[in-house]
Amino acid sequence: MNFAEYFLYCAAVVVMIATPGPVMLLVASAGLQGGYKRALQTIFGTNFASLVLIMLSVLILKGALNINEQWLNGIKVLGCLYIAYIGFDILKEVATRSSAENEMTLNAVSGGFKKGFLVGISNPKDIIFFASFFPQFTGVTADLNLSLIVLTMSWIILDFATLSMVYLSFNRLAKSAWYPKLLALCGLILIAVAIYGIYGVWF
Repeated sequence: MNFAEYFLYCAAVVVMIATPGPVMLLVASAGLQGGYKRALQTIFGTNFASLVLIMLSVLILKGALNINEQWLNGIKVLGCLYIAYIGFDILKEVATRSSAENEMTLNAVSGGFKKGFLVGISNPKDIIFFASFFPQFTGVTADLNLSLIVLTMSWIILDFATLSMVYLSFNRLAKSAWYPKLLALCGLILIAVAIYGIYGVWF
């Protein structure tokens, strides 16, 4: 098993889930209104949406959905560029935010399974990740089917764990002086992951 590639995949998954975006903010804000039970229902919805996107990615890899290789490589590069854009955008936000604006606040929303699914299935980060970046980690084992199982199960576990931690720690973390530094680290990780992806396509 290629542990270096696997750990890079896990880092990319955690960062993609935890960085500010529709899914992360929906889970955190749903928890403000209905507690962990409501946040958990929302997480189930977003996780199911991710499984649908994973299935589409697997069908492409298995050849059930035929896509021209050049088109697929183009999609991969665009996906990596988008991931890098998110990383640079986070770094820009950290650089321009004054110390008085470090605290992030949320308005409570209802959340729930249905809303979580709809937000997850339409989330650009998830769509691009599964369409263009997920397939690049199928070499974590020598067997494609085993790799797909490992990557999928890892996503499910990391998705639940990361979003649960987001709910439990968001209010405290958003008020912390460490929050901008953590955001900056997430931005740098995303840029590194994007560079790795582009390298994999071109070389």
